[in-house]
Amino acid sequence: MFLLNQTGFQWMEKSLDASALRQRVIANNVANADTPHFKRSDVVFEELLKGTMNGSQPVLEGVRTNSKHFRIPPNTNLPANPIVETGQTSVMNNNLNNVDMDYEMSLMAKNQLKYNTIIQEMSNEFRKLKIAMDGRR
Repeated sequence: MFLLNQTGFQWMEKSLDASALRQRVIANNVANADTPHFKRSDVVFEELLKGTMNGSQPVLEGVRTNSKHFRIPPNTNLPANPIVETGQTSVMNNNLNNVDMDYEMSLMAKNQLKYNTIIQEMSNEFRKLKIAMDGRR
């Protein structure tokens, strides 16, 4: 379906993927809170998305060698997959572990709110699409 291939849906899909990955990474951090020498990980995605939306990343557009050729629209440059980074420098506990349970729990709650918001927005878009297809007002 053409409407589902629009950039907004692609961004929401990528954001949901990043949120699901972030949930797994936070759960891993929490599970290893007492593991000696364990270093917490985090997911980098919003910075990539922001860079794409601000246009700070280059836009790729197809070149036409003849005016009769189809115009190739600019690539939306959706960010690559989210990146998992592990912090190696900080130490939080006596066992050289850097997991702060309060911080991880707040990140988990924040991530859940983001996920729920994106799901709600996608649900609203699908509802609008269904109304348009049914022809109701």
